[in-house]
Amino acid sequence: MSAVSRPPNRLLQALPAAEYEQLHPRLETVELAKDAVLAHAGAPLSRVYLPHSGVVSMMVNLSDGQSVEIATIGRDNVVGAAAALYGGSLLADAIVVVPGTASVLTAEHFREMADRSASFRTLVSLYDQALAAQTQQSVACNVSHPVEARLSRWLLRARELCGSEGLPLTQEMLAQMIGVRRNAVSIVAHGFQQSGILRYSRGNIEIIDIDGLRKSACECHATVKAHVEQLVGPSD
Repeated sequence: MSAVSRPPNRLLQALPAAEYEQLHPRLETVELAKDAVLAHAGAPLSRVYLPHSGVVSMMVNLSDGQSVEIATIGRDNVVGAAAALYGGSLLADAIVVVPGTASVLTAEHFREMADRSASFRTLVSLYDQALAAQTQQSVACNVSHPVEARLSRWLLRARELCGSEGLPLTQEMLAQMIGVRRNAVSIVAHGFQQSGILRYSRGNIEIIDIDGLRKSACECHATVKAHVEQLVGPSD
């Protein structure tokens, strides 16, 4: 099967032809509905998701009732790869924040493929390292950088995953993604709108000035992107 006919997930696109031909019959395409929980923290993992589009947020729930995002996954990675390989569970809930589609594989079949193919295991390990790098940088960013920079970083990431300047996101959702109160996001979003960086209407954000958004972001987005490119190559 030719590479151009594969789903637009980077790991699936990167698989050698022989491995993809083995995997393809076991893949199912599903819709990722907004707010759907793909996997619960601590629960046995039954399925692995390889997004084609949309955005999945990895959220850690704290004992005080707060939730904190530790990573954002889209078409450039996999939801549940490491847990599937080692028979464990996720440390975070996997929640769809922007709807899309994904290829789905049972954790058992994912593990069987890794047992059969060294090249598959190597590729999955590289993508898992890329996800770990994003997680570490995201945690550091949320405790060290101001709201303006964190919001800019998150929007740049979402834009890359969605391939669109328009993002169906509310201020409440954005506040949760970067771990701040809604009024803090509202103040920054208003300033961005006044300066022509964003256009905001209820439930939708449109990026108008991408260069301005990049200037407002901290170094975290570029740092993670450069590290990921070292591991798995540049994105399309």
